[in-house]
Amino acid sequence: MAKLWGGRFQKSAEAWVDEFGASIGFDQQLVMEDIEGSVAHVTMLGETGILPAEDVTKILDGLAQLKVKAEADELEFSVANEDIHLNLEKMLIDLIGPVGGKLHTGRSRNDQVATDMHLFLKKRVPEVIGLIENFQKTIVTQAEQHVETIAPGYTHLQRAQPVSFAHHLMVYFWQLQRDKERFTESMKRIDILPLGAGAMAGTTFPIDRLKSAELLGFADVYANSMDAVSDRDFIVEFLSNSALLMTHLSRFAEEIIIWSTDEFKFIELDDAFSTGSSIMPQKKNPDMAELIRGKTGRAFGNLVGLLTVLKGTPLTYNKDMQEDKEGMFDTMETVLGSLKIFEGMVRTMTVNTARLHGAVHSDFSNATELADYLATKGMPFREAHEVTGKLVYTCIQKGIYLLDLPLEEMKKESELLEEDIYDVLAPEAAVRRRNSLGGTGFEQVKIQLQKAKELL
Repeated sequence: MAKLWGGRFQKSAEAWVDEFGASIGFDQQLVMEDIEGSVAHVTMLGETGILPAEDVTKILDGLAQLKVKAEADELEFSVANEDIHLNLEKMLIDLIGPVGGKLHTGRSRNDQVATDMHLFLKKRVPEVIGLIENFQKTIVTQAEQHVETIAPGYTHLQRAQPVSFAHHLMVYFWQLQRDKERFTESMKRIDILPLGAGAMAGTTFPIDRLKSAELLGFADVYANSMDAVSDRDFIVEFLSNSALLMTHLSRFAEEIIIWSTDEFKFIELDDAFSTGSSIMPQKKNPDMAELIRGKTGRAFGNLVGLLTVLKGTPLTYNKDMQEDKEGMFDTMETVLGSLKIFEGMVRTMTVNTARLHGAVHSDFSNATELADYLATKGMPFREAHEVTGKLVYTCIQKGIYLLDLPLEEMKKESELLEEDIYDVLAPEAAVRRRNSLGGTGFEQVKIQLQKAKELL
């Protein structure tokens, strides 16, 4: 089959070479974007008088027919036509005749493919933002039910201090908020149109790039034609934002996995988001959380992959840049799927409040309360820290906890300790008293939830 660009070639590549160089296997995902960009381009060509009205009408009619077929998944793509652009152009010519070849007037595949990818992200990044916000709402809903549920807080995966379980959950709300802001901010770079830059130097045809931008709903056009066809920053930024989002989801997934073990039993996942074992009948595995944790590696790999592709490419377009698409498609699919799954997983999980209550009453996470108590009575904190450490050691030797230690035993380390220390050491009191701005105190958590709802 003759190539649409093959005029100066005297020899055709072998089929296996064509297959290696072709991108139609994956860039056919851009079919609707390519048609949309072509409709805007030919409309502009008509309005500027570059193409006669009758040609524009025929081309638009042909593109409309191709769109209907694309929506019905009836288009048959060919490796011989390399990519989505040449496949559609060949189909158009077959459908309406040689006039279809006029569609490519004043543009190149270089600005065409960049336009397609801008359109792809322009449509789908808002979908990511919407799913993030939906997940945030679910987190807030769960957190509101557990403001006064006390849970162990950890550092180094060792019990540290008791916290409101809502306070713990809301960490992920704020991480997602920053993710949402990053994706929203990135729309400024996505919402710039490269169409009209041509191969890399613009065109001699009197095109109206601003009209094309208006027709496609873009806020601006690239000011430099070479930048327009070589820029993939907007994809790198999407991949970077996605990698960080997946990092946050992975950390949350790790906690979900830990919390659902028999050793913790802080939560139970709904059956819909768990799986069983083919050999062990008792198993209930947090496979969806594990899969999200695993898929994070895909997002990392796609980011590093594109950065590696771009780092050595001179201006402007190079065939290397064909490798920009699969990672973008894969990351988009990964992010959208992970957000949907995680939202459902958190919305339907059961929090084991009794288990959490038992956990904070059988540890030393209230030790800082004792040290703070002594500090408020005038003892230097370093000395209070040592006194508390000794009392913790005494408890360990006796197999009890601080609330179980008799006052006379405490007074052996410091006469400043009085009967009211037991009120201070109660986990509920420990949490309630941490009322500094942004702290885990119940009132502060309520303020935090109100701020979150205002943001939503």
